[in-house]
Amino acid sequence: MPGGRLTHEDRQRIAAWLADGLGYAEIGRQLGRPTSTISREVTRNGTPGDYRAARAQRAADHRARRSRSAPPAEPTTDEQPAEAVRAFVDQFATVLAATGMPRMTARVFVCLLTADADGLTAADLVRRLRVSPASVSKSVGSLQAMDLVVRHPDPGSRRERYVIDEEVWLRAWRTDTGAHDQVAATARRGVDIFGADTPAGARLDTMGRFFAKLGEQMSGLAEAANASDALTVLAALAHAGRPVTVGTLARALGWPPDRVTAAVDAIRRQPAIADPLTLRLVADHTYTLTTRPDRLTPSQRAALDRLD
Repeated sequence: MPGGRLTHEDRQRIAAWLADGLGYAEIGRQLGRPTSTISREVTRNGTPGDYRAARAQRAADHRARRSRSAPPAEPTTDEQPAEAVRAFVDQFATVLAATGMPRMTARVFVCLLTADADGLTAADLVRRLRVSPASVSKSVGSLQAMDLVVRHPDPGSRRERYVIDEEVWLRAWRTDTGAHDQVAATARRGVDIFGADTPAGARLDTMGRFFAKLGEQMSGLAEAANASDALTVLAALAHAGRPVTVGTLARALGWPPDRVTAAVDAIRRQPAIADPLTLRLVADHTYTLTTRPDRLTPSQRAALDRLD
């Protein structure tokens, strides 16, 4: 029945529909099942070109017997994720694929998104998603090009781990902002080529103004993110109570140095962020906080200096 385990009859239908060239989504609709159920069934028990109902049924029966005889256990990081997790990965990947991201790339992204803090290796992704190493490699390359994934060395081995860190959304935002600015600039050049009074020029002008406005809005939000980081840096310097280098701040906050530098630059561009304090450079890449000189009169300072 729909929602229960696939029966031998279900598997015979799947085999016949695959032979007729139907896709997973259509087969799922015919059976009243999610597309992910069909894709997992075929991946687990064959391929679209070599799926046999009898063999799939034997494999399912074997897994069921083994599951009944084995004690229940929660999956660890290195084991296959639970069925609910795999279903979520497939469902979320389908949502992302609808936005234009290739489906396999979306599956790799969601798998990394739901992984532990230290990320996953390529071998982990192959095992979890049950796909080829080439598919993982291509997808990871696409995600890196979009600044959605970073590489870290795997301690004690020559492998690399792929991680989606807390910087991912700001990096992706800045990448998109730059792309929108480039589209706007290119569209404006098109207006010069075709002429503003032509249909093509008019469309390009509308497009250029739209993407220019979108880029401005996104830049403003990126500045807001920098301002939030600036407040964190100010809090860290106030807590330290002494001059601190950018490198030391980065290690203490768990940030890359570039993020600390961007926050410091935001404070220097907009000193009001730190009011009533001021950021002072005391040595190369070393900063501290002092009070703004215009916030206290000389007599007030003298009175405070006399306090015990």
